[in-house]
Amino acid sequence: MPENRSSITRSAPRPGRRLLAAAAVLPLAVTGLAVAAPATAVPAAVSVVPTGPTASVALGDSYISGEAGRWMGNAAGTSGARNGTDRAWNGSSADPSLVYGATAASGCDRSDVAEVLGASTIAQNRINLACSGAVTANVFRAADGGQSLKGEAPQADQLATVARQNTVKLITLSIGGNDLGFSGIISNCVQDYLIWNSYCHDSAQSSVDQQMPTAMAGVGKAIDEIRAVMAGAGYAQTDYRLVLQSYPSPIPRSAEMRYPESGWSRSDTGGCPFWDADADWARDSMVPQISKALAGVAATKGVQFLDLSDMLQGREVCSTATQQPTAGSGPSATTSEWARFLDGGLNTTQGVLQESMHPDYYGQLALGRCLTLLWGQSTGDYACRNTAGQDAGGMYLTAK
Repeated sequence: MPENRSSITRSAPRPGRRLLAAAAVLPLAVTGLAVAAPATAVPAAVSVVPTGPTASVALGDSYISGEAGRWMGNAAGTSGARNGTDRAWNGSSADPSLVYGATAASGCDRSDVAEVLGASTIAQNRINLACSGAVTANVFRAADGGQSLKGEAPQADQLATVARQNTVKLITLSIGGNDLGFSGIISNCVQDYLIWNSYCHDSAQSSVDQQMPTAMAGVGKAIDEIRAVMAGAGYAQTDYRLVLQSYPSPIPRSAEMRYPESGWSRSDTGGCPFWDADADWARDSMVPQISKALAGVAATKGVQFLDLSDMLQGREVCSTATQQPTAGSGPSATTSEWARFLDGGLNTTQGVLQESMHPDYYGQLALGRCLTLLWGQSTGDYACRNTAGQDAGGMYLTAK
């Protein structure tokens, strides 16, 4: 069995397998954040809301941009449409722009099934400003320390234009995971499974604990920046709703893994190369800890909170309640996984590595349903969960 990482003596790596290269570099996020000073206060003003079409706006990172929306479940095959899972397959080759549009080239990966688009009854215009890899500084206004990302202006500055041209009714924010170094945590845990024969959770927990205060301060400032932009565009806080959401776990706890801990099936077939103890830590410690911290920020800032920590329960990568499509049995909203497996390796990569460990096509549809349901609740914090054996229509809310 693996030893704690702090005590392991590194030995020669085990033989290469499909996901070995992915373990070393997993570009899911951009990390590192220097927290700027608090957002500049905006004097109170009379509300003069623009009279344009109503709008629902998504801000933040890959978990709301629609990353991995290309995939209808996961299949380990290496040819064609991957047993029907690849929505970017055009009959002869893969064209990610069919799903992500122009943002496939930049890497923001705003998919055609992103959460804000799936919540179609909220507003006339559904506008996705989120970008895969964003940290809180990418949300701040440039005038208050905001940083551009992938050729785009800070998201709050983009929101200012949207707010003037539309009557914004809802803003949904997903941010903070990259400030906590989520991609690095995944990469370390995968390497510990594939190479070092050690656990990652002790060192990863220390890293999360160390970075949490700065990350949550950044989330709080992002909310302040959004409020400032909206006030500058003539909105009172009662003219729109602001929702902060948390993150779902893309992997199950060990008791719900359909592949054994030993051998190569978790890596080569399932795309879930994690030790049992690390999977349990991620599912039952890290994800709830992040969710609780975000809920605290939402409460402090007076915004609505949507807890997504259990949203993928039973639909995670390698869950015993799901299965991979085959050539004879294609993808299904009720049996396929709702999150993207770890995609990459020495010989082939099906798609883009940064899609790994994000809600896929089915997961994005479920997120859209969660947001639609939350819109029906004018106040209060809620958790969104799925109903076993049902598609996105089975999503439901429980009060927090």
